[in-house]
Amino acid sequence: MIKTIEWTDEGVRMIDQRKLPTVEEYPLFRTYEEVAEAIRVMVVRGAPAIGVAAAMGVALGVLKSRAQSGDELKADFETITSTLAGTRPTAVNLFWAIERMKETFTRAMRANSGRATIERLLIDEAKAIYDEDIDNNKRMGRHGADLLPQSGTILTHCNAGALATAGYGTALGVIRAAVESGKRLKVLADETRPFLQGARLTAWELWKDDIDVRVISDNMSGSFMRQGLVDAVIVGADRIAANGDVANKIGTYTVAVLARQHDIPFYVAAPLSTLDLSIPDGSHIPIEQRTPTEVTHIGNTRIVPEGVAVFNPAFDVTPFEFVTAIVTEVGVARAPYTESLAKLARSGEKA
Repeated sequence: MIKTIEWTDEGVRMIDQRKLPTVEEYPLFRTYEEVAEAIRVMVVRGAPAIGVAAAMGVALGVLKSRAQSGDELKADFETITSTLAGTRPTAVNLFWAIERMKETFTRAMRANSGRATIERLLIDEAKAIYDEDIDNNKRMGRHGADLLPQSGTILTHCNAGALATAGYGTALGVIRAAVESGKRLKVLADETRPFLQGARLTAWELWKDDIDVRVISDNMSGSFMRQGLVDAVIVGADRIAANGDVANKIGTYTVAVLARQHDIPFYVAAPLSTLDLSIPDGSHIPIEQRTPTEVTHIGNTRIVPEGVAVFNPAFDVTPFEFVTAIVTEVGVARAPYTESLAKLARSGEKA
């Protein structure tokens, strides 16, 4: 299994996804500031993986803190969590994981736990978030596999695989589970400009798993659908509103509209930690704006004339009416999502 992220005694080790597929490197990040920067510059990306990285960053920050008193440790903890929370605004898993670490820290402080105990509890909580993510992805895969055809071609946008999670994947986890169950599936990975997560990352990890994958450019999906060459679409998500509106990598909305036009099911796979039932719809989801150089350059090569302005939103929002079903680790939600997602969330709380 691909080791996207790993806790070690020296720090947090992560595969550098910026260098894939040509270079496979696993640098070690020894401070919470380094972990925060790794999240910000997309050494690690994908909503669940960002959450795991943030949790480990919190534990690492407290472990390395030089605080001499409880009050100093509280102040350091606030700095650590606010720094990590400020890295990327759209993926709600980031804030969900930080909140879990805050709850663990608060309980330990109220119990007057010693410094060593606090450190151990935070490390254990970060590891638990990691383990739960992999388990949830595998459960999600089993729920979602039944939605896919016995044979056919599945289109996916961006990367929602092992690289976007602690392991196994959300959307690609569904595909993996379907293949493991004996289904004969092929995958079309669109390139996903401008960061090329489909061409670089999805293709790389499916190829390593011997799953039949072909890369297409982003502007080819409609033509493939019109020719009857796509049987289903499945993507991940960075935040899902209470009504089922889905924030995912920019371009997802376009694929969803095309799928609706060609009567192709459009599925979303995401853990319950991606649900944000506190917001009624997608208009409340903050959309991260990233550096123009991701659009103006490929590698070190400029492809846009000097001086020409660009827009670079990292995500878009797909309205719920374009979503056939949302797959989670506790089951599958269908419209009306306001009811079905709330029900699944309650089910998850009881589990």
